[in-house]
Amino acid sequence: MNIVIIGCGVVGAAIAYELSQVKGLKITVCDRQAPAQASTGAALGVLMGAISQKIKGKAWQMRQTSIQRYETLIPELEALTGRKIPFNRQGILMLLSDSSLSLEAISAWEKLVKIRHTQGWHLEIWDTAKLQNICPQINNEKITGAVYSPQDRQLDPTALTLALVEAAQHNGVTFKFGVAVLDAQISPPESSLQFCEQLETTEGKIAADWFVIAAGLGSTSLTTKLNQLIDIRPVLGQALQLRVGYPLGNPDFQPAITGNDVHIVPVGGGDYWVGATVEFPSNGDESSPLRIFPPLKELANPEGEIPPNEELLESIREQAIAFCPELATATILRTWSGLRPRPEGRPAPVIGKLPGFSNVLLATGHYRNGVLLAPATAYAIREMIIS
Repeated sequence: MNIVIIGCGVVGAAIAYELSQVKGLKITVCDRQAPAQASTGAALGVLMGAISQKIKGKAWQMRQTSIQRYETLIPELEALTGRKIPFNRQGILMLLSDSSLSLEAISAWEKLVKIRHTQGWHLEIWDTAKLQNICPQINNEKITGAVYSPQDRQLDPTALTLALVEAAQHNGVTFKFGVAVLDAQISPPESSLQFCEQLETTEGKIAADWFVIAAGLGSTSLTTKLNQLIDIRPVLGQALQLRVGYPLGNPDFQPAITGNDVHIVPVGGGDYWVGATVEFPSNGDESSPLRIFPPLKELANPEGEIPPNEELLESIREQAIAFCPELATATILRTWSGLRPRPEGRPAPVIGKLPGFSNVLLATGHYRNGVLLAPATAYAIREMIIS
């Protein structure tokens, strides 16, 4: 059976590796760029599973599946490729401020702790004394406690994606980079469903039994070629790498810290990633009625669609400094940005058959959770193909 995956961010690479373990499949992955160049390369890799507010249904199941799979996937990939994948096993610490420590909010966290316990996961609520004792670098009078999730993780998304590609290659997957899809050949429907026979690419025609669209923002133009528009819009995220030169607080306890949607991620050597902004095309917020999206025809090549807002990035840095005052003296080593793929008018992600087609699968539009949900997405696509 021939399978073509379009897109080699973390999701496409995870699908390729998952399918490479099934005997009898011939897998080809195409991407117009090198791997991990788009939203994957801009992600911070903070895997918020147990600490998320999702408690049931598909949203929780996918998180749980992924967090569990990462525990075996990382050592598996490292053994297969000889690559080191930075994987922080020290958990995630979520800071709570005045507003989030109302009686109502605290009871919601206590409820979540109980629910997670019944699901086999562990969460702890810390008061200020415990927080100060364990993480003395947190110094802000508005911080009135924290929730600690020891089983959640953080990893380097680019290192992960490159290891997935190498491991999949090792298992016989063919990768074609610098290849763009130009058109699709669709057979007349014998039933109510159409069948995509082949794709026309800049490297010639590629036929397959299954096509998997995992192209993030590129999915819009790809599905348009199949006359079934899946509307994915760009949301910009910016981040920065700061160098303090030494570990903040206890050098033996360096969890990812998050508060007010700002992440402070230790990456070794006294360096920290800080991010990320959430910037819509109109520079409005998600609920703003003034959000103006560019016309769909302009989204076929969405790179550079949203100019990064320097003031927003600076406000993220200032928020991180407010949590950890020692970051004020840190040197900015680099800043970067990427566009996240957000489905318009429907929940993220979009996983399943392309409407009207029997052999085109979608694994796209993960918005801010591509790295978190990649293993569960890969598993879901595998089940659709082999069941």
